[in-house]
Amino acid sequence: MGTQTSIQTSEKPLGRDELAQLVARDITPGSFVNLGIGQPTLVSNYLTEDQNITLHTENGMLGMGPVAVGDQIDGDLINAGKIPVTELAGASYFHHADSFAIMRG
Repeated sequence: MGTQTSIQTSEKPLGRDELAQLVARDITPGSFVNLGIGQPTLVSNYLTEDQNITLHTENGMLGMGPVAVGDQIDGDLINAGKIPVTELAGASYFHHADSFAIMRG
């Protein structure tokens, strides 16, 4: 039988941000990704520009950036979990029905 390796480097359980960092590093560069809501939304905070990953939200945004803070917050820019987010250059917006059609291929 093969051996399993663990991504955990200590006996302490991974925190939410540590898990999000691991997931962000695991996404294939150049991917288009829908992160969903809840814990997965933290992944956007750990993606790097050189990964060239495009994020999609169920509520109709392609090109979502990290969570917005402070004066970056625009009440009209939210992810599907209603968390304020930023937009990246070239972001686009569309009806949520079209957004779900994108996810379903």
